[in-house]
Amino acid sequence: MGASGGWRGASALRRLRPAGLAGFKRPLSTGERIPRICIVGSGPAGFYTAQHLLKHHKLARVDVYEKLPVPFGLVRFGVAPDHPEVKNVINTFTQTAQSDRCFYYGNVAVGKDVTVEELQQAYHAVVLSYGAEDNRILGIPGENLSGVYSARALVGWYNGLPENRDLKPDLSSKTALVLGQGNVALDVARILLTPLDLLQTDITEGSLAAIASSKVKRVWLVGRRGPLQVAFTIKELREMVNLPGARPILDPADFTGLRDAIKDVPRPRKRLTELMIKTALEKPGEKEAKIWASATREWGLKFLRSPLEILPTADGKRARGIRMAVTRLEGSGESATAVPTGEVEELECGLILSSIGYRSLPLGPSVPFDPKHGIIPNHLGRVQGVPGLYCSGWVKRGPTGVIITTMNDSFDTAQSVLEDLQAGMLNVSNTKEGFESVRSILHSRGVHPVSFSDWEKIDAAEVARGRLAGKPREKIVDPQEMLQLIDH
Repeated sequence: MGASGGWRGASALRRLRPAGLAGFKRPLSTGERIPRICIVGSGPAGFYTAQHLLKHHKLARVDVYEKLPVPFGLVRFGVAPDHPEVKNVINTFTQTAQSDRCFYYGNVAVGKDVTVEELQQAYHAVVLSYGAEDNRILGIPGENLSGVYSARALVGWYNGLPENRDLKPDLSSKTALVLGQGNVALDVARILLTPLDLLQTDITEGSLAAIASSKVKRVWLVGRRGPLQVAFTIKELREMVNLPGARPILDPADFTGLRDAIKDVPRPRKRLTELMIKTALEKPGEKEAKIWASATREWGLKFLRSPLEILPTADGKRARGIRMAVTRLEGSGESATAVPTGEVEELECGLILSSIGYRSLPLGPSVPFDPKHGIIPNHLGRVQGVPGLYCSGWVKRGPTGVIITTMNDSFDTAQSVLEDLQAGMLNVSNTKEGFESVRSILHSRGVHPVSFSDWEKIDAAEVARGRLAGKPREKIVDPQEMLQLIDH
């Protein structure tokens, strides 16, 4: 997500009082030509791009800009709090940030505090890695009723994303429904159903308290297509099947005869489908039988259903259920499409979460953008028609894949930058000032950047607060509190 995870309305916070740039490292002094490169967004795409550039060019200086005071994007704000092992990549990013040729400038919203054009004036190359800060909308009646939220907002809420800290989701309904069958959908379902003692993670204090008093006992995950088209992966499904205190509800009719259909599909899809078939059709093993016998909560998969309308309560203010079109598949495999049969189904539920995908937004008029696909048009990371401008991560390829996908994608973009430097397409004989010229722009606009050593103070404070609560950290969710902590 990088700089996505946005935080708006920050201008007042940045104008608390002028501050020096204590904590920012001194620039290198060398007579050789130094390529100055800046990266917009400090999530996996941004840091992997920086890592590759620094490793393969021994003089390059890389500045990373982030709109929040704190770095790491989706690793901090998107990865589920009960998946701490996935967050270990932060150690690698920290090593990159601590390089004497890498500089972090948080609390700087590119496109608002400084424009892309101004960055292009200051740097030989600009890489846009700001992720997908929006979500796709359902586009159906009732979408704005109370009780309807995007899964992205819920994830941001329990992960401490500042813009979602005041979400206050209504968890008073026994039944929740998630529209979508990807890993994010399984993440939110799992967090809603996980026993409290297993959530002593870096989940925020406020969301933990809300989940403690949640009335949600059943979660449906609904997809327009069938079992062979689900987007989640086997690891996430296995976690759901083995979730303590929860029992799966899978309709055997959805899986009957599927064994023959998966004989020739790729191995990951085959193994995933086999686990669904086993869960739906076979007698549970000893471990599962024990979990399911004592379960007080349950989750299930509903296939071939497409949302038509969120149904309101009598006063018209809240969601009470959903009306869905029953669909059938045309075609087969990954390319199968869902078409309505004419049949309609209604389901009672007071909590509805839309998990149908993230969406990137354009950064400014000077940056080409393809609104249909939600990406910056590019070839191997080179932005079409704008020499010296590059992109990596979700804004380059769309919001798909896991962290390793983003790593490879970002290395490819960084390689394009290196090739263009080698070929002389980026003129490093033309000296660029980098942050030295951006500093004065930010100062004139009352913006005070946060250094990586400032972040380390915030990090230490969060870890200390977590220790008191028996957690690995207690995230600070208010940007103003972050800035006050580092005396900005």
